[in-house]
Order: sequence, then C-alpha cells, then structure tokens
Amino acid sequence: MTTTPTAQAGTSPLFEHVATHTDAIAHFRGRLGFESDVSDVAAALAEPDPGFVLVDTRSDASWQQGHVPGAIHLPGRRIAAEAAELIPAGTPVIVYCWGPGCNGATRAALEFALLGHPVKEMLGGFEYWVREGFAYDTGDGLAQRPADPLTNVATAGLGGGAVIDLGITCAC
Repeated sequence: MTTTPTAQAGTSPLFEHVATHTDAIAHFRGRLGFESDVSDVAAALAEPDPGFVLVDTRSDASWQQGHVPGAIHLPGRRIAAEAAELIPAGTPVIVYCWGPGCNGATRAALEFALLGHPVKEMLGGFEYWVREGFAYDTGDGLAQRPADPLTNVATAGLGGGAVIDLGITCAC
C-alpha cells in the first residue's frame, strides 16, 4: 500500500514565517469586513433591499461603456465633494472600479470611510462582474457576456459549487 506524503506544519519553506492560527483568524475575518466578491454583491442586489449603495468609482467614459445595474456613478476624485448629496450619511457603501489591476476602489473606499460610511470594496471590480457573466448596463441597454470558464468553472461543466438564488453558480 502506497501512501501520499502530506506536508507537516513548518516543513515547507513557505511556512517558515507563518502567522498563528489565531492571527490568521483575525486577519481573514478582518478582510471579510472590508471586501466582498461580485457573486455576493449580485445576490444582495437581487434582494428588495440590499442594505447598501453600490458605487462605480470609474471615469465618465468607463461608466458609459458599461456599469453594474443599480450602481450610482461617483468617480473617486469627486467623492469628498459630492457623496453627501447623493448618499445619506452612515449608509453602507460598496465601491468598485475597473478590476484587480486598479486601486481606484481602494482609494474610493478610503474616501467613504473618511466620510463616516461603513464601506467595502467589491473584489474584481467591473471586469469580474462581466467575466462572471452578470448583465451590465450600457448606453444601448443591458448587455451580457457568457461567463468566463476561468472565473466560474461550474458554467464550463467542470463541476462546481452551490447554486445561488439567482441561478448563479459559484465555483467556490
């Protein structure tokens, strides 16, 4: 009988400097307090009252190219001056920008936090909204692309996780 070796804690050079499990719990729990993914945002937006305002922080040209349905448009550079007239004080906010290669949503989240809003960043931004196959608004109406099999293996027939109420399959 052959056994497959398993890694023991501390035997891999990757774990030479590793946090304790207690620190890891605090770290990852903390990240969940600051971030959400597009599937969770989509599921919440399908509810009658999602409990937050979704804010697209990209440029005017990017907004016109396409944006998440129901989002409001407030480019990051205008948040400090205009947020109070668009979003009631203390309202929870989720921000997004272009995608993971952009820190515009992070800067926008900081601006909203400075204004006293509970705030989260939508990981993956607009890019992953589109890549996961969700509909988006354009100047010509709603558009939608097939889900990218690299972001959602369940839609590619490679197995996958749970089906969310919207019929969206999450491969997590």
